[in-house]
Amino acid sequence: MTAPWLDVIGIGEDGWAGLSPAARARLEVAEVIVGGPRHHGLVPDLPGERLEWPSPFRELAAEIATLRGRRVAVLVTGDPLWYSAGALFFRHFSPDEVTFYPHLSAFQLAAARMKWSLADVETLTVHGRPAEQAIPFFAHGARLLILTQDGSSPARIGQLLTDCGLGASKLTVLSAMGGSDEGRIEGRADSWTTPAPDFHLLAVECIGEIGATVPPRTGLPDDAFEHDGKMTKREVRALTVSALAPRRGQMLWDIGVGCGSVAIEWMRAARDMRAVGIDNQPARLAMAGANAVRLGAPRLDLRQGRAPEALADLPTPDAIFIGGGLSEDVAGAALAALPDHGRLVANAVTLESETLLSTLHARHGGSLIRVSVSRAEPVGPYRGWKPLMPVTQWSLTR
Repeated sequence: MTAPWLDVIGIGEDGWAGLSPAARARLEVAEVIVGGPRHHGLVPDLPGERLEWPSPFRELAAEIATLRGRRVAVLVTGDPLWYSAGALFFRHFSPDEVTFYPHLSAFQLAAARMKWSLADVETLTVHGRPAEQAIPFFAHGARLLILTQDGSSPARIGQLLTDCGLGASKLTVLSAMGGSDEGRIEGRADSWTTPAPDFHLLAVECIGEIGATVPPRTGLPDDAFEHDGKMTKREVRALTVSALAPRRGQMLWDIGVGCGSVAIEWMRAARDMRAVGIDNQPARLAMAGANAVRLGAPRLDLRQGRAPEALADLPTPDAIFIGGGLSEDVAGAALAALPDHGRLVANAVTLESETLLSTLHARHGGSLIRVSVSRAEPVGPYRGWKPLMPVTQWSLTR
């Protein structure tokens, strides 16, 4: 077991006075203290050598690794394990090497200021990430606490809310919480113009406008997507996503991604979802990219290529969807890549691909279903059923 040598200490606007005795003791004996200028300004003169965070921040772990063998303390804001540097250290150091000393997080302080139950709100971050990642969490009546990028974030989040029919939402900027300069600014999403300090947390109370239809997390209507007519329709998409069984932080391969409808719904289904979409048509990749940004899945990784060759060197999948380009080779490559507990779903609309799915089902097991959907459409002054093309779906869990 490696002896702990790295202390990661959360600190708030109340500085030295707000630290626990244990955290103070670790800073007093540290040979090296690493932090941003604001953090260094919050603690008194101490014997340890002072170092500032590198730029870019992701190089911090590599720089700290050169200090192994010395007593090192790293100052971060709030709770190191809640949208902070803790995850970075876990990727580079053994847990036995690191000790954490958390402070109250910005989320905890903000919930107290807003008088909201922290268990009943969504805690999000758009710091260093596309603001569109917050979109799947927008819903009438939802309460969000968002770590922001900078002073422009309230206006950006306000515009995204307005675009989703939530322009009446209440925004509250909370800055320097716990310090002598604590501030609060309030306004509406559709009319936010007030300058905000760069370092703040944004509280959002989502309010839908009268008559507005706010998109659901999953089950998006077909007209939410830009498409060329060839897409997995809403009813079949719901069955497909259900069979793919999204779980937080998992990876999907969407083979024949098209307009991206399945991959986007996968990414909207839970936090931190990841997906790679493969297609050999640039126009469809462009559509999928535009849909992904607008619908809150900006991290959808789109790659041009033809399966199975394009599947080489992709991140290990937790689930695979074959929505286009189905063949014996593609199915074989997908099955070979599928790990234990992984899910595979393939849809077919042609007789030839349906025959292949029947063969694969007989060979490998799983579930084989055929789905027929009809939608009510005008027939002169009346209404009638207009059938969509039947879809055959094969799914299995390894």
